[in-house]
Amino acid sequence: MVQAREILIVDDEVGIRELLSEILQDEGYRVALAENASEARAYRQRQQPAMVLLDIWMPDTDGVTLLREWGAAGLLTMPVIMMSGHGTIETAVEATKIGAFDFLEKPIGLSKLLSTIARALKTAASKEPRRVSLASLGTGAAIKETERALEDLVAARRTVLILGEPGTGHDIAARSLASADAPFVVLDSGARLLANPLALIEEARDGVLYCVEIGNYSRTEQKGLSFVLGKLDKLGVTLVATSAEPLGNLAAEGKFDAALLAQLSAGALMLPPLRARREDIPPLIERFWRETPAGERAPPLLSSLHPAALTALTNAHWPGNLDHLASVVQNLQVVRGDITSEHVKRMLGEVAAPNRAIAPEITARFFELPLREAREAFERIYFEQLLGREQSNMSKVAEKAGLERTHLYRKLKQLNIRFSRRGDDSAA
Repeated sequence: MVQAREILIVDDEVGIRELLSEILQDEGYRVALAENASEARAYRQRQQPAMVLLDIWMPDTDGVTLLREWGAAGLLTMPVIMMSGHGTIETAVEATKIGAFDFLEKPIGLSKLLSTIARALKTAASKEPRRVSLASLGTGAAIKETERALEDLVAARRTVLILGEPGTGHDIAARSLASADAPFVVLDSGARLLANPLALIEEARDGVLYCVEIGNYSRTEQKGLSFVLGKLDKLGVTLVATSAEPLGNLAAEGKFDAALLAQLSAGALMLPPLRARREDIPPLIERFWRETPAGERAPPLLSSLHPAALTALTNAHWPGNLDHLASVVQNLQVVRGDITSEHVKRMLGEVAAPNRAIAPEITARFFELPLREAREAFERIYFEQLLGREQSNMSKVAEKAGLERTHLYRKLKQLNIRFSRRGDDSAA
């Protein structure tokens, strides 16, 4: 259960404190009270409320002076709404310049009070860094880095493009960006982008518009998506798109709009396959086991796995990634007694890791392009794949590409591939 947000009321008039306290508690807020600046000062030293209602005229220290103190001490980290029964425009302007969110004149109307508080809290929430949890995908270093990359994209107000092999968790990653109190509109196809795109954006106002598997969109639907991209900022909408299809290949084949891909690449992120984060496999095995009917009332699966069986599961190629692993774990519930490596091998079948590196497919259409366009198309595919695989760590990308970092930046700029230099810090 989410804990109610706390509002500090600072006013020397007991009647006003009690009235405001009753109103706000009826609205579901927690309330702290201070009858003067001294008590408010002491309270703020101990903790930070979600918001402060601060009277200007108090006997010990006026509210504007207290506001200035908090600002100078770095304690003005919550919205403050000033209140006064005989304020002036000059005082209101001064308080706003110092950092007050708004100014309310007493007696304060109920609707005005509640709407101002709601705006203040919403504005403060929009400035807080979004925390993303992908714990259901794993807890290893690769997933933690993916969480940080998603947080960075949201903080930068970028459109998010989630790529990766089937079964790596596209839907989980997209839904990790949902907020409990904001819209989350899902498009299972691009059809609604053609019917009434403006109404669609309005429906997702201040929330997320989730476009599933855009690699399957028709060229007309892709045009609808391009149109929507230019309308998001005004209504505070974050667009999240996913694709298990290699969009670079589709663009080279003429099946996906290259200009749209260039726009989306600014927020592209590649989910790591299961074989690239093997440390997550044992805890995922146990989690999937607990989710089976047998696992709810049985001992932990890892306790009945022979060490060689666990090694076989951990080292498997997992072409279907999480879905494949969950299916194998579900099938293991029919095995009686200890589970050996032979059980595992039978369930995995003869699927083995490819002997060669997985590379983007070069289709026949690719060779119909003029040399310059073909080279640019290949370089875009190459660098998009590399940036995704290395989570935009520019030091690693430069090393893998065999380029000096300044040459790499120049090349990405030429290809109109946007990138973050945050990866440089992690390599330092």
